[in-house]
Amino acid sequence: MTDVETGVREHVHWAIFFRQWLKNPLRMASVVPSGQQLARRMVNAMPQGTRRVIELGAGTGVMTQALIRHGIAASDLLVVELNEALHALLQRRFPGVAVACSDARHLRELVELSPDIGHVDAVLSSLGLLAIPKDVQRDILASAFDVLRPGGVFIQYTYGLASPLDDSVAQQLGLRCRSTGWAWRNLPPAQVFVYTR
Repeated sequence: MTDVETGVREHVHWAIFFRQWLKNPLRMASVVPSGQQLARRMVNAMPQGTRRVIELGAGTGVMTQALIRHGIAASDLLVVELNEALHALLQRRFPGVAVACSDARHLRELVELSPDIGHVDAVLSSLGLLAIPKDVQRDILASAFDVLRPGGVFIQYTYGLASPLDDSVAQQLGLRCRSTGWAWRNLPPAQVFVYTR
């Protein structure tokens, strides 16, 4: 594929994402898809030897593409996207990947429908946790840690200065949090956090 074709494809993906944001700005975490630098930072935050991954809120597939480039096999990847138009785009872009149009609170059921996935090593999230009520945050993180192997990680980015997960939720679930740094070239700049139990 030429650079021009790649640029046109990225522009089309951006336009689809932006249209979905216009339809429901409170449900989308950002006006624009994540950038390549942020995707690399998220992928690099995974533990060494990570094989099975779930991605939440995949949008146009920037993180999905980074995961595949990193060496995650399509059969070891489960992508979850609640927006129907973005879900359809992801299915077209990644025909070998299991792409579910579902709520992130139902990971146990989704994993049971994808028996190749089993317990996962990492969950990468592009969900807008800051805009999500505490009880829903708790349900999402509890669901994620229910399918993570012992020692598995939940990786989340935010545009804020502090962890986007409410402190009381982290305490309830017994989670530790650390920042792996900023993706300064992302629009807007984003900080990546890793949560472990």
